[in-house]
Amino acid sequence: MQKLEVTTPAPSPATTFTTADGRALSLADFKGKAVVLSLWATWCGPCVQEMPTLARLAEETRGQPVAIVPVSVDRIEDRANALAFLARRPPLAFYGDPSFGLAFAFKPPIAGLPTTVLIDRAGRVRARLSGGADWSGPEALRVVQALEQAR
Repeated sequence: MQKLEVTTPAPSPATTFTTADGRALSLADFKGKAVVLSLWATWCGPCVQEMPTLARLAEETRGQPVAIVPVSVDRIEDRANALAFLARRPPLAFYGDPSFGLAFAFKPPIAGLPTTVLIDRAGRVRARLSGGADWSGPEALRVVQALEQAR
């Protein structure tokens, strides 16, 4: 969590991404929940290492107004691999954005993977962490709980 950069609250982008069944979503669909958005890919070593810790965070926050949203930027032809990868890491759901549209919609744009963006319950970007992190420990849980309370 040392690399966590707190930002001035700003609206999250309206760019869409898809669910495993191809339904379009945007971050507005998660309004009312604190969002831990991770942009990742199966070809990214630090991303692969980080996913199990995000799965543990999702388990720890189950039943709370928190959404762990891992958005794969894998190419369309690699989608099956990304789906299978996340299927082995419940309770994480699959979301995809092979065009990198969401990554480029943030200000400043997301430049590397993995990058995690923290969004409050009102849909405002509050912080960003570039590079891999351990989301399974008590420090990460405290960060998420503070995000839930942000006004």
